[in-house]
Amino acid sequence: MNRRNFFKHLAGLLFLIAIPAIAKEVSAAMKPLIKSKQAWRALLPADRYAVLFEEATEPSRSSALDHEKRSGSFVCAACFLPLFDAKQKFDSGTGWPSFWQALPDAVATRTDFKLIWPRTEYHCARCGGHQGHLFKDGPKPTGLRYCNNGLALEFVPEGMPLPALRT
Repeated sequence: MNRRNFFKHLAGLLFLIAIPAIAKEVSAAMKPLIKSKQAWRALLPADRYAVLFEEATEPSRSSALDHEKRSGSFVCAACFLPLFDAKQKFDSGTGWPSFWQALPDAVATRTDFKLIWPRTEYHCARCGGHQGHLFKDGPKPTGLRYCNNGLALEFVPEGMPLPALRT
């Protein structure tokens, strides 16, 4: 074995040894929370379950969170992962809570064709709970509008402790 191959193999071995240490650094918040639909149904009220795991939509103007103006955090109603800071909320006039930016790595997106034309759906990055749809008609600085179902969120006022992440 020549010197070059030795160092390639050594680097590969060191990388394999480092993987468990790197994995331990991943916070519990970003580890996927996988539960069966039956388990979620047992934990959540029927209306929240329908929105979060059957991708239902609540009626416009039905959520008190649309008018929430206090400082605080908006967390996923299923797993309690913080998704939005209240500073990122704005009144879109749609009747649903809207935000111009999500917290880093808090939501994931996919294309939704349920209304024939493609839309961008977003969901909680941790539990996969459906939150709403993402549009490009929001305010500066992002120009985005995260149009959220109020039933998919819980509000935690500033100064109150965030709920422990569900396991």
